[in-house]
Amino acid sequence: MNILIDFCNTAGVKMLPFVIIFLISVNGGGSREFSTCELVQELRRQHFPENQLEDWTCLIWAESSARTDVVGGPDGDGSYDFGLFQINDRYWCSTTTIAGKGCNVLCSDLLQDDITKATECAKKIYRKHGFKAWVGWVNACKGKNLKRFHC
Repeated sequence: MNILIDFCNTAGVKMLPFVIIFLISVNGGGSREFSTCELVQELRRQHFPENQLEDWTCLIWAESSARTDVVGGPDGDGSYDFGLFQINDRYWCSTTTIAGKGCNVLCSDLLQDDITKATECAKKIYRKHGFKAWVGWVNACKGKNLKRFHC
């Protein structure tokens, strides 16, 4: 699998279907789509601060429509974004079979229905860059009335 993933990373857009097929096979093909209230409840379970729940919920809806299986990209630099939080593989997760980069996690781990690893990584990104690390939050949530994301 290392050969496939390394080849995918160098081949770029032409290999996107193979990357997605590989990630679906690693993920078991399953996915979870959260309702707003389910998402808020899960974020509470994952110990997100109560005063940030509306921002996190809005961010997740803006980035992935609250689906765990979303792979976005390629971005302008050829990188891809993974899971609920659309965490980027250039800096934060590894597309090889060895966990690594900033979150010391496999990108495929960010596509799991158990969002623990994804939330740990998102919190690490937030501690370093704040919400501005997510373009979806900047465009859809920053300075907006987020009451619709309250449960």
